Amino acid sequence: MSQPTPGSGTPPLAVPLDPALRRALDDLADATGRRPEDIARDAVEAWVRDEEARVRGVAERLAWAHAGLLRKLGK
Repeated sequence: MSQPTPGSGTPPLAVPLDPALRRALDDLADATGRRPEDIARDAVEAWVRDEEARVRGVAERLAWAHAGLLRKLGK
């Protein structure tokens, strides 16, 4: 069983990367003095935030576009 990430209480997530992407990640980590895992975590966090906002926006637009129907169904 995997060990939890320190301070998170959840086990780490293993994500297979294409060798070229892994090399690019390692190069970026080396150039910035950061760990590849930290760069990947930051990238996933940013993607999840952006995707949540995008999905929320789509849901809000659909709710607005179909507000009349939703009101009728709620009666």
